Amino acid sequence: MKIGNVLIKNNVVLAPMAGVTDLPFRLLCREQGCGLCYTEMVSAKAILYKNKNTESLLEVAQEETPIAIQLFGSEPDIMAEIAKQVEERPFDIIDVNMGCPVPKVVNNGEGSALMKNPLLVGRIISAMTKAVKKPVTIKIRKGFDESDANAVEIARIAQECGAAAVAVHGRTREQYYSGKADWDIIRQVKEAVSIPVIGNGDINGATDAKRMLEKTGCDGVMVARGCQGNPWIFKEILHFIKTGEVLPTPDIEEVKKMILRHAGLQRQYKGDYIGIREMRKHFAWYTAGYPNSAALRNRINSIETFEELYNVVSEM
Repeated sequence: MKIGNVLIKNNVVLAPMAGVTDLPFRLLCREQGCGLCYTEMVSAKAILYKNKNTESLLEVAQEETPIAIQLFGSEPDIMAEIAKQVEERPFDIIDVNMGCPVPKVVNNGEGSALMKNPLLVGRIISAMTKAVKKPVTIKIRKGFDESDANAVEIARIAQECGAAAVAVHGRTREQYYSGKADWDIIRQVKEAVSIPVIGNGDINGATDAKRMLEKTGCDGVMVARGCQGNPWIFKEILHFIKTGEVLPTPDIEEVKKMILRHAGLQRQYKGDYIGIREMRKHFAWYTAGYPNSAALRNRINSIETFEELYNVVSEM
């Protein structure tokens, strides 16, 4: 798959997820074969005003390229200026979030609120593509609500204004993450534009990914919640697409090894205090469905050191 001038070795990509797709997790997904990773979404205004908490979101490791940074904002001149600033960094693709459903983002006219304003979408993309040489892409939803499912219109505008690819989440903003993703809207977008279309929504396993590719004709699949506690999903999807064989679920020893590897990366990049605390939610995802998982979560929610985490994992 090629996005602009960026060659991606396969068409299975990691979705941008706030609080999830940080540097340690991206490295794990990359090790499992993920073709393209996205950062957590980053506020263009926060970069503009040099917010000190934003710098960690912009950190990239050499081994995770190609990588896309996802920006959110609604002012064309600011988005263009920040695109120019981040172009100097080791990001290969600059993506614009037009799908976030969170009220504080939407109420500010950003994220999925942009889908209600196609003219503004065009102005943002035009300003950004004129400001930078690196590919500019967008991530959208089916629409803001069912009465205005305008993903096809937005995708056409994006293409006309110079966007290099579009990712489509088959849910409306009103749905948030509930209900079933509408894959047919992804097919409609694919039929309407010539730039690469990446399908997103309800990819929870290898067979889902293959079905989406077949049903929609999309160029790539984007994995979101399906990879939480399951970075192996990328290896499983790639193997199934290539061979038709479903790989066995990782056994308990593999899961324990991955938790400790993940915790080690958290410590390396974020230090013990933040890194281990952030591992609590990941631990819950890794162990969901396991016997005594509720008791394990209760124990893990009070850990503060790697040693404490190691002891809990050793007893699994």
